[in-house]
Amino acid sequence: MKVQVNEIKEGLQHFHGSETIFQIPLLRTRYTNGLKYLAEAAECFWLITDTSVIAKSLMNRSEFITIDFKRLSEERQDFTGYEAEIIYTDGNDNVLEKHGYRATDFPLDELRLFFVNDTLMLPSEY
Repeated sequence: MKVQVNEIKEGLQHFHGSETIFQIPLLRTRYTNGLKYLAEAAECFWLITDTSVIAKSLMNRSEFITIDFKRLSEERQDFTGYEAEIIYTDGNDNVLEKHGYRATDFPLDELRLFFVNDTLMLPSEY
């Protein structure tokens, strides 16, 4: 059962620094309480897996990676054929990689994550 968008946004406000670190077994990527909450509330474990695979592949180019999920406007969707995209940057607006998603059930229109020291986190947990 999915949690409503406003409830997820509200829930995400409560994560600052993370005492507990979880790990994706095969990838050995760590992730924080905030990400665990998000994955469960929005049913988006795919987001943790996808973003950590790609961010790991970019670690040789930047130690700090920002990950921005963005749902595209209807015009952009019609033009690109993608419903959403995830953009990976080095934190200084240098795009390292961009991935389009033809369809997504992710409830939020935008989300920013950080990937540092093999750990995926919310900006408020950095």
